Amino acid sequence: MAVDPAAQPIDAQVLGSTEVDEGALRQLLRRAGRAIARPALECLELMLDPGTPPQVRLTMLAALTYLLVPVDLIPDFIPAAGFSDDLVALTALLGLCTRHMSDPIRIRAQRKLDRWFPPTR
Repeated sequence: MAVDPAAQPIDAQVLGSTEVDEGALRQLLRRAGRAIARPALECLELMLDPGTPPQVRLTMLAALTYLLVPVDLIPDFIPAAGFSDDLVALTALLGLCTRHMSDPIRIRAQRKLDRWFPPTR
């Protein structure tokens, strides 16, 4: 590869913190927080709802615990099979949430979401 002798070297500069649009960054992080927090709050509200059957609560709690605890039946470092047990727990959790979610539960989760992550205008 030939180098152009007329090309001038380019000095790299590090942007100062005054050149970063911190408002835009904060807004982006809030949107990401809302997107991630919504399903978690809906699951929480479903578990806390008195109309949710006890066996559904127990299954949700077991699936969430399994996903959060670092000890797995099949270690995650095993290629292909490592995340299969996590996928089963996640699928069970999503199925329960889909089947038992109601509008009042979604509304309560939305209100909590709006308190914790105020919507951007």
